[in-house]
Amino acid sequence: MTLTSRLFVFLCIAVAAAPAAAATLVPPGNRNATQPAVPAASASRTSALNSTYEAKYRKVYALLQNDGALRAKIVAVSAQYGIDPMHVVGAIVGEHTYNVDAYDRLQTYYIKAVSYLESRFTFSHGGETVGEFVKRPQFSACGGKTDSYDLWTCREAVWDARFRGRTVDGTAFPDNRFSAVFFQPFYAGQTFGIGQLNPLTALQMSDIVARVSGLPGLDHDNPQKVYQTIMDPDLTLAYVAATLKKSIEAYRDIAGFDISENPGITATLYNIGNPEARARALRDENRKRAQAGESPRLPQENYYGWLVNDRLDELKKLF
Repeated sequence: MTLTSRLFVFLCIAVAAAPAAAATLVPPGNRNATQPAVPAASASRTSALNSTYEAKYRKVYALLQNDGALRAKIVAVSAQYGIDPMHVVGAIVGEHTYNVDAYDRLQTYYIKAVSYLESRFTFSHGGETVGEFVKRPQFSACGGKTDSYDLWTCREAVWDARFRGRTVDGTAFPDNRFSAVFFQPFYAGQTFGIGQLNPLTALQMSDIVARVSGLPGLDHDNPQKVYQTIMDPDLTLAYVAATLKKSIEAYRDIAGFDISENPGITATLYNIGNPEARARALRDENRKRAQAGESPRLPQENYYGWLVNDRLDELKKLF
């Protein structure tokens, strides 16, 4: 390899591992000319409702359009977390287009929130509460974590590495996500509220939201309060914004990409989760590409984020 070639590779690796201050801006818009395939599960849910994606999009758009108070809440919470409101809007629109229908009125979410405080359920699996489960020795590496995000992210990683789809101490554990097994007592895959959050995400974001928004912390031993929080629009929007902010920080600090101007990318990460692991995977891929003399691969949107970017001009008119 010539000196010029070695210098080129060195510079490419340096860019791929660049610090936050030198993050490469991901431009607005979609990288894919056409929408990536929508999963069959989403199609089944939509068909079961005798609806279409377009009809569901129009329903959530109407909710935003007709509720000035909701739009004001979105603007205010986005300012708290230092993100463009379109990131929050994108997450809401994507969830209600491809997951569940939006309610016609925001008041319905408040009513549902109160109902969870009166319900009796636990975060558990096979009779073992999650509080008991995370005391197992396999979770000892998480013992020094004090921030809720670091703690629950560590516990989720231990679940994936040591329990998911395995038999441990004579107990067979499902090959499913930690959130689905322990934190969705009514049925796996269930998410809630205007932001369609799952309870594990809310627990991860608890300390961030307490610091930034001043809301009380959440406790896995009080699942009713967790569910009530993610159903209440006055509370859950802070968790939505915190989740999006975490994704932006992860891609900036780990992968060297600034995704703050591309709501389709943040919506994609909101949909698929695990932004730090995905940022690391992209960083590692781009290091290999740099060593091969190839240009870096930019973050790409999935079907969900593609819709957000595709409709962004229309969504901006709401604000």
